[in-house]
Amino acid sequence: MVRLDRITTGGGDRGETSLADGSRVPKHAPRVAAYGTVDEVNCLLGLVRLEVLPAGLAAEVQRLQQELFDLGADLATPLGDPEKEEHLPRIGAGHVQRLEGLIAAATERLEPLTSFILPGGSRAAATLHLVRTVARRAERTVIEARVSEESAGRQTFNPHALTYLNRLSDLCFVWARLCNDGGREDILWTPYRGDHDPVPG
Repeated sequence: MVRLDRITTGGGDRGETSLADGSRVPKHAPRVAAYGTVDEVNCLLGLVRLEVLPAGLAAEVQRLQQELFDLGADLATPLGDPEKEEHLPRIGAGHVQRLEGLIAAATERLEPLTSFILPGGSRAAATLHLVRTVARRAERTVIEARVSEESAGRQTFNPHALTYLNRLSDLCFVWARLCNDGGREDILWTPYRGDHDPVPG
């Protein structure tokens, strides 16, 4: 259990923050940007839970929020002493496989996809599309942070973290379609070819 006795410490007033291993880094450091963007994803999932969702989805969204806290802690803790690793929250292959199972289960309930779709339909679907895009941004920030450290000769990122974010974005896409009556209320993209009104109606 984490105990927070003080929210305001003043320790970051000069533009630095502490990683979980105690090291100090600038607040604009790529690693900080990575777990900060994961926090954005988590906040948006909180908005998703306020919507009317298909049966069982609210509980799964809340579980994702718990896992995203683990992911944030993972990203805030550079890989280090193996003896200490067992006490740290790390995203593993099992987390990724669970998301893949959720994607497969949701996909079975969807109408076949015949075109790209526009974000929208229901408010829950639109919000999940927003989560999807921020998860992709989080993925890019993790890649940037990893490349930055690798160029300095360090290998301190958990590879499962990146895979998890990749699957999370896919999951939010299929869940968005699920919230649009299994895809029946999806708004399909109509490419403009110059011979018709690109906006139906």
